[in-house]
Amino acid sequence: MSVIDTLANDIAPVIVTDAGFGPDDGTVFHDLDGGDALPCDLSGRDAIRVCFASFADGRGFTLGRQLRLAGFTGRLRAAGPLVADQYAMARRAGFDEVEIPADIARRQPEDQWRFRADWRAHDHQSRLRG
Repeated sequence: MSVIDTLANDIAPVIVTDAGFGPDDGTVFHDLDGGDALPCDLSGRDAIRVCFASFADGRGFTLGRQLRLAGFTGRLRAAGPLVADQYAMARRAGFDEVEIPADIARRQPEDQWRFRADWRAHDHQSRLRG
């Protein structure tokens, strides 16, 4: 089933990467709530999904950054009702991809997310260092 079929049927989340929209590949993730504390033991975890309750709750970005600083090198996914404007922030925080509901993908099509795929070039810290 294509991503377009998924959007039409509203049956599965859409995965956003720097390449654009794609389907979920079935990877089994260890889920963490965006408000959770950093897990003490990261061993044996190849894929972690940080679940955002709302686009207005930034704690998930902090948790993602903390996971990377703690040495997590596996696949890191942000999941929830994030918006395209938050894609670059998610990537800078250390997330590899974002999982969004199909209804958000319909409201904010792939081109809006791909526009933010050059996340390394347009951040505030880079401009200050410039």
